[in-house]
Amino acid sequence: MPLIALTGGIASGKSTIAARLAEHGAVVVDADRIVRDVQAPGSPVLDRIAAEFGADMIRADGELDRAALGARVFGDAEALGRLNAIVHPAVKAESQRRFAAARDADPAAVVVYDVPLLVEARVDDPWDLIVVADAPAAEREERLVHERGLDRAEARKRIASQVSDEKRREIADVVIDTAGSLDDTLRQTDDLWRRLSAGETA
Repeated sequence: MPLIALTGGIASGKSTIAARLAEHGAVVVDADRIVRDVQAPGSPVLDRIAAEFGADMIRADGELDRAALGARVFGDAEALGRLNAIVHPAVKAESQRRFAAARDADPAAVVVYDVPLLVEARVDDPWDLIVVADAPAAEREERLVHERGLDRAEARKRIASQVSDEKRREIADVVIDTAGSLDDTLRQTDDLWRRLSAGETA
């Protein structure tokens, strides 16, 4: 079972690549989805976030106030580090459980872990291949402003809170250039799938 890590900076087109690989038959495990699951109301992770950052991080309905937490930690490396120390171990454990479930269901499955913070938290895990979605920070800033509705200062803050594009490229086995058209990104992704289907992970 090939285990592929797919990473990239915010608004890099990583989710587009993941969706295309899923269309081809890959089992995609979404780290962002796992983060939401482990932060569900009543979870130990949510309780620890409230204890660390304040009860005002929890909405009246018991859900995490993601906007409030984001405002607290983005741009504050120390606070972000404290949050990651709470969340990352739980996400790692749950992702490994999902990898195992995929392997049990189909030992030949290609499993793709869609993970934004690979360099920060999981780079030393035993991946068969690391794929990086790569677009310049300026292009990603425009996407955040025009497609996701962030103001420019917030977009820059979120990009700056992540590792540099250079660090991601350093650990990549495959780089997919997502700065061009959607068709170009999909073509590169299809090429990657053909390699994976042929058993290539190097």
